[in-house]
Amino acid sequence: MEEKRPLILVTNDDGYAAKGLAAMVDIAKPLGEVVVVVPDRVRSASGHAITMNEPLRLENYKNEDGVAYYRTNGTPVDCVKLGEKVVLRGREIDLLLSGVNHGANSSVSLIYSGTMAAAIEAAFDSIPAVGLSLLDYMPDADFSAVIHYGRPLVEKVLKNGLPPHICLNVNFPKVPAEDVKGVRITRQCHATWHEDLQERTDPYGRKYYWLTGWLERLEQEEDTCEWALQHNYISVQPVQYDMTAHQHIETLKFLEL
Repeated sequence: MEEKRPLILVTNDDGYAAKGLAAMVDIAKPLGEVVVVVPDRVRSASGHAITMNEPLRLENYKNEDGVAYYRTNGTPVDCVKLGEKVVLRGREIDLLLSGVNHGANSSVSLIYSGTMAAAIEAAFDSIPAVGLSLLDYMPDADFSAVIHYGRPLVEKVLKNGLPPHICLNVNFPKVPAEDVKGVRITRQCHATWHEDLQERTDPYGRKYYWLTGWLERLEQEEDTCEWALQHNYISVQPVQYDMTAHQHIETLKFLEL
């Protein structure tokens, strides 16, 4: 009897036309049955948003090389929900892959990331999930190193699983595969965005604002995601959705009545 292949749900936040999506499908195809559910446009920095005040649309826009592709007007988290409860209803999903994102999701960027929100959503339901990102924001970014190192990493997750309700935030440096020094298990770096809202004027004379900024690392320790990327290591960070500051529960007991 033929062995059942793992069922892999793929999503992203860069939309159905992103080059990073093609790279993720390339990673996943040799490892199992692949189904893609992605936004119909760029949904970067959408965080954990879901659609509640308008209808969700879902289109099977192509079937290619054994992979079924769907797109929706929803967010990355909507994509996971639609994948679980509509496209693959009644089937057990063995792995959720999100990305490959154009741009890193290290340090505080993790909070804003639609890519990682999709992985965290899967972790809610105990589906092993991995978000992959490349430190290159260009549409024509070279994902060859991500494919080279990402596939064996994903294969290990399929084989060994992940702890319950934990997903992985995997960030790749912008270097060729031969210049990657290795893989580091990291923690989230303490960093902050220095932001500015630039005032501009549209062709009709109306003001609008464009968000810009730069990231400042506030620590230099070697166990952080930012250190790993700066030194050409792949950063693998375990992520949980429990945001409770457990270490301060006792500290704040003075507030109890």
